[in-house]
Amino acid sequence: MGNERRNAVKVEVLYAQPDIIWRRNIEVPEGATVAQAIDISGLLQSFPEFGHQFPPVGIFGRACAPQQVLVDGDRLEIYRPLVFEPMESRRRRIRHRARRGGKPA
Repeated sequence: MGNERRNAVKVEVLYAQPDIIWRRNIEVPEGATVAQAIDISGLLQSFPEFGHQFPPVGIFGRACAPQQVLVDGDRLEIYRPLVFEPMESRRRRIRHRARRGGKPA
């Protein structure tokens, strides 16, 4: 009985949308992967828009694969698609500043 707790790894699973932050603190067996933690967390049931595609993920802001093994205290982040490509966003800001008469960055 006590062995099960000792072999558990505590992780946090986060998925941020523009209007809400979905967060679950879960325990997974030692050696569990990112994919297993997402399954245990109930994320895919809560957000059926992911369908059968595995969402892009990271641990503490660093992209990782679904096969990545988790360690105690990891924060598993589920990423949304970018609205704009970062370089395109920068180009738009520069054009906007130029139209207003400001200096380009």
